[in-house]
Amino acid sequence: MNKVRVGFFSFTEVTDPGEHHAYNRWHQLDHVPENRALPGIAHGQRWVRTPACRERHRPSAEPALDRIHYVTLYLMTAPVERTLDEFRNLGARLAAIGPRFHRFRESHLNGPFLFVQARVHPRVLVAPEALPYRPQRGVYVSCFDVPDPAEYDAVTEWLDRTRFPDALEVPGVAGVWSFVSSPPRGPGPSRPDPQADPYALPPGRVVNVYYLDEPPLQVADELRARSPEWDAAGRGLDPEIRLRRLVAGPFESIDPWNWDWFEDA
Repeated sequence: MNKVRVGFFSFTEVTDPGEHHAYNRWHQLDHVPENRALPGIAHGQRWVRTPACRERHRPSAEPALDRIHYVTLYLMTAPVERTLDEFRNLGARLAAIGPRFHRFRESHLNGPFLFVQARVHPRVLVAPEALPYRPQRGVYVSCFDVPDPAEYDAVTEWLDRTRFPDALEVPGVAGVWSFVSSPPRGPGPSRPDPQADPYALPPGRVVNVYYLDEPPLQVADELRARSPEWDAAGRGLDPEIRLRRLVAGPFESIDPWNWDWFEDA
């Protein structure tokens, strides 16, 4: 039984090219430790989309997401509402202090996603629920919307029976955790009210995080190379189903004080 109920994601752009060092120092040495100390936070980690990783990214349906540099994931336990309140309140308190919150950043997609399932390759040995706590070289993140609620079940069935098993056979893929904003309801797409929901995530937004044992660029190239083979073998998603791609690409793990990826960019 997984103690994690929610994954809180933030897909972030550093808006001043000269602020990456300051941002990473603040986030890794101040922000993440403060959040991980909250009772309802089981884990928190951030990965970087280096210039080389950016070349492997597929264009987003939302151009702002093509500008992101980092993705952060906090794993949250029950009671979820209290955890989210404490998480939000801590951010507000640190922001009020000034130096305790970085100003040159913009999150282009953020909010809580419900945990759906976890899988690992048998060689990994640890339980699927333990995967995020295991060292990794990076992640491959796939985030997309299912615009038609009537197609959501078909998409999740395809992921469960076909895409996840195929991806786990790619060398370097240790496992995957899957999340959704909320299952779609009703006959047509809807969006939550931003006044009632501060994160206002549309239903049917899926995020899959593949944890990697090999260099993310290498795994991303292998995933891309195999996709046509899977499609040709009839293992791709039904071509009648249209997904709205938001993020698809590799991110590298971050070592403390090694923050020089963008100095020559």
